[in-house]
Amino acid sequence: MMNKEPYQIAFIGGGINSAIGEVHKAASQMDGHFELVAGAFSTHFKTNVETATVWGVSPERTYGSYCDLFQSEKGKLDAVVVLAPTDLHKDIVIGALRAGFPVICEKSLATSVAEGEAIAKVVAETKGFFCTTYNYTGYPMIRELKQFIADGKLGKIQQVQVEMPQEGFMRLGSNNEPPKPQSWRLKDTVIPKISLDLGSHLHNMIYFLTGEKPERIVADQTTFGLFRQIVDNVGVLVQYTNGVRAQMWFSKTALGNRNGLRIRVYGSEGSAEWFQLEPETLKTCDIRGNVCLRDRTGDVKIANQQRYNRFKAGHPAGFIEAFANYYKDIADCLGQYFATGSFTSQYVCGIRTSLEGLSMMQAAAKSAQSSKWELVQ
Repeated sequence: MMNKEPYQIAFIGGGINSAIGEVHKAASQMDGHFELVAGAFSTHFKTNVETATVWGVSPERTYGSYCDLFQSEKGKLDAVVVLAPTDLHKDIVIGALRAGFPVICEKSLATSVAEGEAIAKVVAETKGFFCTTYNYTGYPMIRELKQFIADGKLGKIQQVQVEMPQEGFMRLGSNNEPPKPQSWRLKDTVIPKISLDLGSHLHNMIYFLTGEKPERIVADQTTFGLFRQIVDNVGVLVQYTNGVRAQMWFSKTALGNRNGLRIRVYGSEGSAEWFQLEPETLKTCDIRGNVCLRDRTGDVKIANQQRYNRFKAGHPAGFIEAFANYYKDIADCLGQYFATGSFTSQYVCGIRTSLEGLSMMQAAAKSAQSSKWELVQ
């Protein structure tokens, strides 16, 4: 494997008809850390070829299957990026690791704890590089909040409330047509797809900010939307280590919410709040009731760093920029891995945290059936 930027990468999945491919393509290359040089973008021939043409990937490095890509690109790539549906992650990720490729995987890790453990076993056996992308942690003010908590500005963390309401399984189109989600999103497995899709983000966000781990969970799952075969609304209470309590709500049937990700953290000395639709500001309140709005200027430690200021404050950085920040962290981790055979990062989500998220969401699904508190194993 090479170890000099820009790192040469291939996409598996993520064609131009996918929900996330264009975002990964733009974010990975925004700051020059990666170059997309190969891919097996779709199992549909026309989409695969069209994606390669639009993105400037040569026909010779465009493959009809990930197996063909692994065979032909061995020794030519620095990493593969797995953007296929979650149901396919296990086989693709294990295949890539066994073929010697570092793996960057779109969340969620897999569809069940059993699948996640199978991946973790191969990561350990191969001593391979593996990380999962959780781009919301790339927002500068989220990283500022992480530092704020680490500095003890909120005192002892007591409560976290985090929500991610969306409306995509209920809102009609401009001509009153029903939504048409990708077919794989309409089949629940051991863990409902909504928990893999949205709930895993919330688990990752709480761990990212506090470092605490979930111990027990009680959950309610239901269906309100147009697709009666799947869960589309989940509410949970979670007991974390060190006495921290959390409430989570994530939904795809909350009309009026495009993506309402909101985080509130309460401690013994103050509180903080961040809202994804207003990503440039962090609202804090101290024990005396003084409220402050922070942005990338002024009294901040992280958000004013040059890497987060592609343009000056007042010109909002958004979702793709946050993703690019995360890809910069991945590039740093790859550099560590190529130099030493391992990596550590306060920002990038590795195999253990990814597996913990699956364990938490699977315990939530079990709790919804048992109507009892369940341990997060």
